[in-house]
Amino acid sequence: MSVFSPGRVAAQPEFALPRGLKFNARQRMDGLKLLKLLPGNCAPLIFFDPQYRSVLDKQRYGNEGARQKKRALLPQMSGETIRQFLAQSQRALMPGGHLMLWVDKFIFCAELPALLAGSQLQVVDMLTWNKKRMGMGYRTRRVSEHIAVLQKPPVRAKGVWQDHGIPDVWDEKVSTAAHPHAKPVRLQERLIAATTNEGDIVIDPAAGGYSVLEAAQNTGRRFLGCDMEDLCSPKLTNLNR
Repeated sequence: MSVFSPGRVAAQPEFALPRGLKFNARQRMDGLKLLKLLPGNCAPLIFFDPQYRSVLDKQRYGNEGARQKKRALLPQMSGETIRQFLAQSQRALMPGGHLMLWVDKFIFCAELPALLAGSQLQVVDMLTWNKKRMGMGYRTRRVSEHIAVLQKPPVRAKGVWQDHGIPDVWDEKVSTAAHPHAKPVRLQERLIAATTNEGDIVIDPAAGGYSVLEAAQNTGRRFLGCDMEDLCSPKLTNLNR
């Protein structure tokens, strides 16, 4: 029996938007607060790009240099904060739902098992994004970031993941002029289309430059997300006030 399927049979449960939140909007608030407002088992897909600096601390860069100044100004997440985001994401995901966790090489190799300790989320795949831009490195220099594809049980692909043509190495050059953590929209579009149905909700509690918002709209999905800071647009409604 083939593990592949021509489409998705998984369906998102009915979803009532929590008061104070908006679809397809830039919202300035704590991502943990947004996740905690969500009902359990409600979402087929969450993207999470944590703002960590463990690799910088490990390498003791201190002054990150001109290319890292904007990143250094963003609020940093501790390991415990990231674990809280993962726990709330697990709660919000529907059974069989996916969490696309952006990680660098150091996090994937050295810290991911500890971050997932005690979690039900399971690593089911990994994608490498070739940024076509040289970065930092303790030994080799980085030209890539990675997505750890996590799934909430039951772990399966058939009837859940409907695009089996996505390469696990993705080439896409992205400008970081607007945001230091800009991510590839076309890759995120493919992942959204693979793991959700049209009209479904895609969640991003640390939205940064809101590339997931763009990708969700381009694929006919509803975006629900926020960020503590927005380097792209200062005209935001502060929902924490």
